[in-house]
Amino acid sequence: MIHAVPAGARIAQEAFAREFPQATVWNVLDDRLLDDARDVGGLTDVLRRRMLRLIGHVMDGGAHGLLLTCSSYGEVVDTARALWDVPVLKSDEAMFKAALAGPFERIAVVASTPPAVPAAVAQVEALIPTARPDRPVDIVTALSEAAADADTPEAAARHLADALTAVGAADADAVLLAQYSLTPARDALAELLGVPVLDGAGAAARELRGQLIPGAGQAVPESAVAP
Repeated sequence: MIHAVPAGARIAQEAFAREFPQATVWNVLDDRLLDDARDVGGLTDVLRRRMLRLIGHVMDGGAHGLLLTCSSYGEVVDTARALWDVPVLKSDEAMFKAALAGPFERIAVVASTPPAVPAAVAQVEALIPTARPDRPVDIVTALSEAAADADTPEAAARHLADALTAVGAADADAVLLAQYSLTPARDALAELLGVPVLDGAGAAARELRGQLIPGAGQAVPESAVAP
């Protein structure tokens, strides 16, 4: 796994320990990736090449699969898939596929850092033609930077709920967390809103387990689908 945020790295490791314990996890962290993208207003060619070098590093090290846990760098995965013949997942791709396969008509995507919002929406919209070609879906977004500085998961959940309410998205059929660092707030947010709240880390671990272990399946635990 390649990480840009230490908190996200911890959450992803916990998800793999729970959902894919057979995996030997190798963690690579560049904790300037997100700040550098913020400083220049998004991804540049320099930052894309930097991420590809990190991906090349783990591929040269013999990785059988890769999860990129930073959603802001998800677009680099498309290039990586053309260059390496192993499963490479975007941070929230499995979660988005699960949401689109569900019965939800209005889906809210919530984040605590600005670059994560357009990155998440781009991923969802790219999946709709193949994952849900025959049913309409309304995607709404909310941003709460205050949630990133919250002292407890419950406080973060309140900030996220307030942000969703402010944009009229609190009545969505499901809420998707656009960053792994928000996962601790999942259950509290589901309780506040009364709708399913999905996180990307567990979904990604199950997806890779299904791809790397034939017959393992990708069942979604009840807690990830319903409050």
